[in-house]
Amino acid sequence: MSGQRSRRRIPDATVARLPVYLRILTQQFDEGAHNTSSDELAELAGVNAAKVRKDLSYLGSYGTRGVGYDVEFLVYQIRRELGLTQDWPVIIVGAGHLGQALAGYGGFHDRGFPVGGIVDVDDAKVGTVVAGVRVRHMSDLAQIVHSRKISIGVIATPAAAGQDAADALVSAGVTSILNFAPTVLSVPHGISVRKVDLAVELQILSYHEQRRANAAQQAGLRAVPGDPTRGASA
Repeated sequence: MSGQRSRRRIPDATVARLPVYLRILTQQFDEGAHNTSSDELAELAGVNAAKVRKDLSYLGSYGTRGVGYDVEFLVYQIRRELGLTQDWPVIIVGAGHLGQALAGYGGFHDRGFPVGGIVDVDDAKVGTVVAGVRVRHMSDLAQIVHSRKISIGVIATPAAAGQDAADALVSAGVTSILNFAPTVLSVPHGISVRKVDLAVELQILSYHEQRRANAAQQAGLRAVPGDPTRGASA
């Protein structure tokens, strides 16, 4: 055994918050900030300060009393923990409207996820160029994955084709999948899947809008009996 102490595994909930902290800290650094506090990070991230301190402790950062955290160093620590000190090329399955939009999204490349390939089963799309990348046939998927050393796949297909896309990605050697197809995928143990369902997110927002509408309606009903103009003569 080596004398190095193994690092603690970071809980998934903390991992999910690290990109939020990174976005905030990067903006602070770009604005010239040198230090930040857990209270400030908590307010901007929408969590409590104790949770911020606990999350950052997994990185080995505890801050300095009266000074806070060094913004630049914290950015480095989070980027290192998230594996962002290197590029991770991705392959997009599906060259329809969504796939084209994702390929053209500059945030992928800017954040270290260049598009290494786009594939589709539609011969009409194969050979076209999307955001500087030539669309190739689905049958070329494994060759692209191997030659570009790609481990992350993005599924941007209709729901009916989502599982076939996932199976092809796993067979090609991809170990992480970002799924935009509105379907639940079945993948082998050890394959990481993150699902982005835009319809579900809109439905959640509609729930909050309905709550606001109901609250406004109830407030209106309660206000009527106390209306000082009610019953007044013209």
